[in-house]
Amino acid sequence: MLGLEINEARPHDKLPYRGAWLWVGAEMIHLMELPNPDPLTGRPEHGGRDRHACLAIRDVSKLKEILDEAGSQVRLLYVLAGHPYTLSRSGRPAIFTRDPDANALEFTQVD
Repeated sequence: MLGLEINEARPHDKLPYRGAWLWVGAEMIHLMELPNPDPLTGRPEHGGRDRHACLAIRDVSKLKEILDEAGSQVRLLYVLAGHPYTLSRSGRPAIFTRDPDANALEFTQVD
């Protein structure tokens, strides 16, 4: 959905957990799959009120369009309170959503 590619050339680290190195343009991020001791209940509905990772994107409206078109087909996201995403409450161009483990993610628009 996000168009990120796995870096297959990245050597498999000898780490005690699973993960993936993903290309983000010319940069990489390392996502790690760790046991999550945090309960899924009691999380703020709006991801901006929870600890979260933020990715800068060029067009928030395009991501919103993709999410709206996917509707109930969005299986990559943890849907909290029936909403696959929320918009920034400050009015700036940003979308907050959650991954399948309910970790909050922010996508903010940069020019």
